[in-house]
Amino acid sequence: MCGIVGAVAQRDVAEILVEGLRRLEYRGYDSAGVAITDSATGQLTRVRRLGKVAALSDAVAETNPTGGTGIAHTRWATHGEPSEANAHPHMSGERIAVVHNGIIENHQMLREQLQARGYQFHSQTDTEVIAHWVDWELKQSSDLLEAFQRTVSQLEGAYGTVVMDKNQPERLIAARSGSPLVIGLGIGENFLASDQLALLNVTRRFIYLEEGDVADISRREVTIYNQEGTPVEREVHEASAQYDAADKGQYRHYMQKEIYEQPTALTNTMEGRLGSDHVIVDAIGNGASDILAKAQHIQIIACGTSYNAGMVARYWFESLAGVSCDVEIASEFRYRQFVTRPNSVLITLSQSGETADTLAALRLAKERGYMATMAICNVAGSSLVRESDLAFMTRAGAEIGVASTKAFTTQLSALLMLVTALGKMQGSIGRDQEREIVDALHHLPSSIEQALTFDKAIEQLAEDFADKHHSLFLGRGEFYPIAVEAALKLKEISYIHAEAYAAGELKHGPLALIDADMPVIVIAPNNELLEKLKSNIEEVRARGGQLYVFADQDAGFTPEEGMKIIAMPHVDDIIAPVFYTIPMQQLSYHVALIKGTDVDQPRNLAKAVTVE
Repeated sequence: MCGIVGAVAQRDVAEILVEGLRRLEYRGYDSAGVAITDSATGQLTRVRRLGKVAALSDAVAETNPTGGTGIAHTRWATHGEPSEANAHPHMSGERIAVVHNGIIENHQMLREQLQARGYQFHSQTDTEVIAHWVDWELKQSSDLLEAFQRTVSQLEGAYGTVVMDKNQPERLIAARSGSPLVIGLGIGENFLASDQLALLNVTRRFIYLEEGDVADISRREVTIYNQEGTPVEREVHEASAQYDAADKGQYRHYMQKEIYEQPTALTNTMEGRLGSDHVIVDAIGNGASDILAKAQHIQIIACGTSYNAGMVARYWFESLAGVSCDVEIASEFRYRQFVTRPNSVLITLSQSGETADTLAALRLAKERGYMATMAICNVAGSSLVRESDLAFMTRAGAEIGVASTKAFTTQLSALLMLVTALGKMQGSIGRDQEREIVDALHHLPSSIEQALTFDKAIEQLAEDFADKHHSLFLGRGEFYPIAVEAALKLKEISYIHAEAYAAGELKHGPLALIDADMPVIVIAPNNELLEKLKSNIEEVRARGGQLYVFADQDAGFTPEEGMKIIAMPHVDDIIAPVFYTIPMQQLSYHVALIKGTDVDQPRNLAKAVTVE
């Protein structure tokens, strides 16, 4: 969601901070700001702007703040409208500056106490209470660390927060509770951020703060305290990721680039996990064999696109591995009374590994007796990965576009490998079937390359959507969740109202929506449900609906008035859900171009949802 960057150095840090914010633009935001302390002059300079980081960069160039200690932030509005007054950093007087990700749930009570002490508030945010409370605690103790620790003890909610005091320059204090922070280690300088991508231009060595940690950061030293206040050592990680994601190269948008990166991303997901004709179970994780052999039930928890991937996987777990599977939205799961089944494995799906609801659901489930937990995730150092028993990394590479593409398809391939391993360990998938699945997976990247060749045809098709405001997507079986994902993509980036239905549900209400102005997009592979799907298509045609059928070339469709056919090459049934995802992504992308929307940063949305 919001982005944080901080630096303590001997050199001026303004450009480092702004560049770090640029690298976090993918997270979604509505305003940006920096605050910098110059130890030589004792001056603290704050610059904030509503809108893009580019506007902040121009303002920083005009203001030219100097100093080696600073914090910066991109804000996605929660408390208070998007405005310069509500933008971070927030200050108390001219001394204390604070940036914060997350939500302080008891901010109103703290605000009232501070107002009673004479503090005036200049924003509508929950964050400003942190700055004033630190200032108050500094009246009781002159040490910034002690004042900050006392402040943190008053806070309820989720936060990653950093404080700077112009009277104690060359020092930042940070705390992590439910919202990620990472420290970047330099030579004679240190940094921190909410995502290591912000710092890859200045360091490759990182420390991930754990839940409840408070860090005291200076140029030459980093001291970390756990939630009991005891100094602790945290492991230093060497980053191998390259920040090529910051370069769109030949592509117009990150989303377009990431659509075309999918063959490579899928190859990376499968590397080292597939033999020539079998799944390498041990590659899934240490102890995976024993866990999968004992599993009697799978519970998948996820949000958004990841939830749709889980819905596809439910078909696979039950039809291929013969193990029952439930899939639930994390924000619903964590707030209802649920029953933990015997020998049940909890699987969480997340691109970022920091999705607040999914992380909270994981923590709740661990208290409720699940046999084991597994994260399928794209970010190695994320909270979800660190707190799960097993971690199956998708290795999709950095995904910058808010609308997820390669994260979704790599999740599907990871889930299919997991299903195969589960069935193999339990004897429900024999050697011949395992060989067939693995062969299909080996062919998946080349099949995706083939699907990408339909881009020009889909670009022309998208012109039909220029004046549309509503659409329906239809699928059956495991292609129903693919239809749901397709509708999500279209609504995310083109702002067209889109719904998806299992095609058999048409007669139970949605047929009332069908008219000549309602595009109906159908996913039609040549499988055992094809004849049923054809009957559903006829229901739409009989009511004057405009049909766009993405069909297997052998499915027997011919173009007719009111029905356009996009004939797709035949692929193995097991990988067909991944294959048909590609044209759906391309359709949403080209419709968004026609609509003139912000493809990579659609309104009101953020990449990593780290608050409820």
